[in-house]
Amino acid sequence: MKSFPVGELKTKFSEVLEYVKNGEKVRILFGKNKKPIAMIVPLNQKRKIGMLDGKVKIKFDHNFSITEDIFLSK
Repeated sequence: MKSFPVGELKTKFSEVLEYVKNGEKVRILFGKNKKPIAMIVPLNQKRKIGMLDGKVKIKFDHNFSITEDIFLSK
């Protein structure tokens, strides 16, 4: 996975988008300590469930229905 500080991200944005277009995740670093704060991922990539990915199974009742927008909203 590639990582870019915010300043470098601004100057190399087209290059960063090429990485993402090719299926690669790009981490965004912020501040003097270059702490990871965000990630740019391809749209067609499956989302992970954070720390619980691979550790839990989520199963919904057969008649449960929710839109993706409502599920992802806060």
